[in-house]
Amino acid sequence: MEFTKMHGAGNDYVYVDCTKQELPHPEIISEYVSHRRFSIGSDGLICICKSDVADFKMSMFNADRSEGKMCGNGIRCVAKFVYDKGLTDKNPVTIETLSGIKTIEMKIEEGKVVSAKVDMGKPVFKATEIPMNCDHYIFVDQGLVLDANHDDVTKEKVVFNGTAISMGNPHFVTFVDDVDALNLEEIGPLFEHHKLFPEGVNTEFVQVIDKNTVKFRVWERGSGETWACGTGASAVAVASIMLGRAGKKGEPLTVIAKGGTLQVTHALNDHVFLEGEAVEAFTGTVEIPDELVK
Repeated sequence: MEFTKMHGAGNDYVYVDCTKQELPHPEIISEYVSHRRFSIGSDGLICICKSDVADFKMSMFNADRSEGKMCGNGIRCVAKFVYDKGLTDKNPVTIETLSGIKTIEMKIEEGKVVSAKVDMGKPVFKATEIPMNCDHYIFVDQGLVLDANHDDVTKEKVVFNGTAISMGNPHFVTFVDDVDALNLEEIGPLFEHHKLFPEGVNTEFVQVIDKNTVKFRVWERGSGETWACGTGASAVAVASIMLGRAGKKGEPLTVIAKGGTLQVTHALNDHVFLEGEAVEAFTGTVEIPDELVK
């Protein structure tokens, strides 16, 4: 299988051109290529396919085989892939996702895409549409109770105040004093598999740096901690502005992820625009064992 390894702010995927031939069992291939010890290493697999309703279609799969609806960093790299490799000369380009058609505007230098801005659409707050299992119409700055994984005698309950937002994927945004001090390997799965989120949830832990800058770490459903998350950065900006923590509607907010910096604008028309780098790391071929795809 020929592939291109790409990343946006360290959120890395294996990209495959499926415009001429689709991959068999892409979810299984995603798990195989994502392993950072025994294969290429990535947060998942993104297939670039033909579309009947847009210029291209993005199909994305997480490292655990689950299919994702949308990836803000991934879709910027899809735009770079199709432009740099001559599949299109359009700018902007439209890409079909499971969260709808997205428009990506590219910044081009010396014939190559160096960064891109994607219209992420409008945030969704209605709990049933995120989806959530709760009686709240919206879940904004509310307490979410975690059961710490100790034995039954010493089980502790920890409460994180946060805001539930869908940016094509479900997100829970919570503000903390020191994001680097968190043990995400321990607490991340408690959020991801929380009973309030029947389809799982991506969780963003946010530290306010100043009135125009926030820093976050993210635990993504299906992938664990990733170095960035585009839909997550979008949710972070929306929550930061809405709660008066940082930023202002209509102006870009600097959102620092583990792997790089993104600019997110919650526009006056309520659309969220995500801008950041799109980087090709390397290309190559990988042999997929026959028994995986039969």
